[in-house]
Amino acid sequence: MAKIEDPIEFELFKNAIFAIGDEMAVTICRTTYSGVLRDNMDFSTALADANGKMVAQGLTLPGHLGSIPAALAVVVERFAGDIHPGDMFILNDPFDGGMHLPDIFIFQPLYHEGKRVAFAATISHHSDVGGRVPGSNASDSTEIYQEGLRIPPLKLFDQGKRNETMWSLIEKNVRIPIQVLGDLRAQLAACHIAETQFAELLERYGLEKVTLYMEEVIDYAERLTRAAIAELPDGQWSFEDWIDDDGIDLDRPIRLFVTLTKTGEEITVDWTGSSEQVKGAINNSLSFTVAHSVAGIRSVLPLNIPSNEGVFRVIKVIAPPGTIANMVLPAACAARGLTGFRMGDCMFGVLAMMLPERVCAASDGGNTGVSIGGYDDERKPFIYVDFSCGTHGGRPWADGWQGNSNMFANMASQSIEVIETEQPMQILSYEFVPDRAGPGKFRGGAPYRRDYKFLEREAVLQVRSDRRKFRPYGLYGGYPGKASANFMNPQAENEPLESKLTMNILKGTVFRHELAGGGGWGDPLDRDPDKVLKDVRNELVSAALAFADYGVRIDTEHWTVDQAATEEQRKKLRVCRPKEIPKVLWQEPGRELEAVS
Repeated sequence: MAKIEDPIEFELFKNAIFAIGDEMAVTICRTTYSGVLRDNMDFSTALADANGKMVAQGLTLPGHLGSIPAALAVVVERFAGDIHPGDMFILNDPFDGGMHLPDIFIFQPLYHEGKRVAFAATISHHSDVGGRVPGSNASDSTEIYQEGLRIPPLKLFDQGKRNETMWSLIEKNVRIPIQVLGDLRAQLAACHIAETQFAELLERYGLEKVTLYMEEVIDYAERLTRAAIAELPDGQWSFEDWIDDDGIDLDRPIRLFVTLTKTGEEITVDWTGSSEQVKGAINNSLSFTVAHSVAGIRSVLPLNIPSNEGVFRVIKVIAPPGTIANMVLPAACAARGLTGFRMGDCMFGVLAMMLPERVCAASDGGNTGVSIGGYDDERKPFIYVDFSCGTHGGRPWADGWQGNSNMFANMASQSIEVIETEQPMQILSYEFVPDRAGPGKFRGGAPYRRDYKFLEREAVLQVRSDRRKFRPYGLYGGYPGKASANFMNPQAENEPLESKLTMNILKGTVFRHELAGGGGWGDPLDRDPDKVLKDVRNELVSAALAFADYGVRIDTEHWTVDQAATEEQRKKLRVCRPKEIPKVLWQEPGRELEAVS
């Protein structure tokens, strides 16, 4: 390879090509129709070289990190010799390059003087792609054929000519074609932005230098990744976590098991030992498993490493076919986000065994998907799709964030005002829930609840949640976060619901979802009493639980810490608790301690 003669110019190029990816993301955000893209920002963008190797990923989701290269590789192989200027490629089939059907990829080859030099890549979660349930996101489907329109790698535009057959096929198979086709056009717009700005790079640097610099950005990322991994300790570690159920077999927990092996400059992430693929729609494609595996490793590496093909060269991911980590036909996968995000917690668990001072405890488990869809009195369709996530686990140096999406989801929250304007719903509450965060020296993030009141005649409610039976774990003495919860009409019968459900609802129905709390890190008895006081004043922790879990007596009349009572209570708690506490806690040690007074 030719030598980089001007490192400053190379750095400017690197920043410029990543800025194109970011500009693509902003374009989708500003031109899309759907709240799940505009507000949740469930999409990703990237630029790849002429061979489909990812050079720069734009803002948004780490979970898409491994999906774009896999999907683009299928397109490059399938259309070898038949890729031309003006082509636009589309796909969503999880068994042919995709992840799950709502995630639709759009790729555009970029040319200079008749030579292909790059690809612009986008992926967006669409609010509906047909199937048995509005939103196409149900966790209780049992095979891919129930979930919606499968699109193999095809041309949406062929040398600039619109494929009317493909556009018509999509339009006739989705419930809300105006939004879906509008969101597809937003992806096309992002690719056109990339085309324009990449042409400016070619004009500025020339084809030879652009080609050289793109290759060097990838090699540079590989060198940085290898150097960073070399500084980590060699060894092998394993971690086990469980998904409550798949929404079909409610009494069957689903095992996630990962083994991390680090030798020299390379790391292997092996999911052998995880459950076989399941009936419910929470099975992972290999690309989604790769994405969360790499994102987990990436989280403990320096921030300045570019996210591209170079990182993937150093991290090997193993997932046996036919397992929940690498599904095969006819597996259903619409709600596979749940499994991917829980793999993120699993990665943090195994990394915490390797690097105890650098990794946080478990988060809320990724995100909860809520979809409400139906028809109004004029038979006009509506579909609301939202993803709720908001708690991080406690960190070795600070409390877990709350009100912020965990790293693997990296989504924003939809505005209540926009929801109520666009959808037949009223949001009755959106608030933190006290006493749900995992206690610790650094406590987990406090979860929030949302109450949705439905205002139309009838609809289908679909919910994908977890962390009901297997709570977010605490680390190194920290307690687990409290479980998630679903309720119907909380101000009336307050009926508890399963974590995963599809059901009909009527006008006036109120659905409540409470996220799981983040796990704590470190012994709660080592927490600064003044921080406990602050949590009580902020209504994140009750005075009763402050005394039971943290051993801190709060005088709520004068808002002070009773130092003498606190010292006495902490001594009693230390005497009564087990002598050895595991590194990972799934239950509070000696829950009878709450009775100590």
